[in-house]
Amino acid sequence: MIRIYLDDVRTPYEQDWIVVRDFDQFVDALNKHGLDNITYISLDHDLGDDAMSEYYTNVKHNKTLDYNNIHEKTGMDCCKFLVNKCIDEDTNLPQVYVHSANPIGSDNMISYINNFLKSRDLPQTCKKIEIPHSVHPSHLVSLKERLRRWDKTFNEKDDEGRNN
Repeated sequence: MIRIYLDDVRTPYEQDWIVVRDFDQFVDALNKHGLDNITYISLDHDLGDDAMSEYYTNVKHNKTLDYNNIHEKTGMDCCKFLVNKCIDEDTNLPQVYVHSANPIGSDNMISYINNFLKSRDLPQTCKKIEIPHSVHPSHLVSLKERLRRWDKTFNEKDDEGRNN
């Protein structure tokens, strides 16, 4: 049983996942193992600083996600690659799950995978799950530090005024 876990900062506690950190590693893992040999894939959406900035600047505040603001590949790009690979190889998808904290990105990926399954008259089985994990130390920072790092609307002076 091969399980692929796409995430740039999280690592599942269970050791039998193959962890890939970005789009290129995802593609390499699919090509190396072959879709027919992969049982599960679990996807994160935000795979870099641009995606994190979009999350903290727009998703959290405005409930919108603009892919034009994200220059690195996301989990959504991985979904598109995965579906195209299934079509090209005339094979079925492995079971796909989403573990992303980004609600809009998660919904986009789940809808994309389930629409593909529906087009093949298959059950729409992609869903959001939680997988126990650790987080890379670079992301174990305070909310204020996360806002300073990724929220383009964050103003430290305004923040200090609210705390007085």
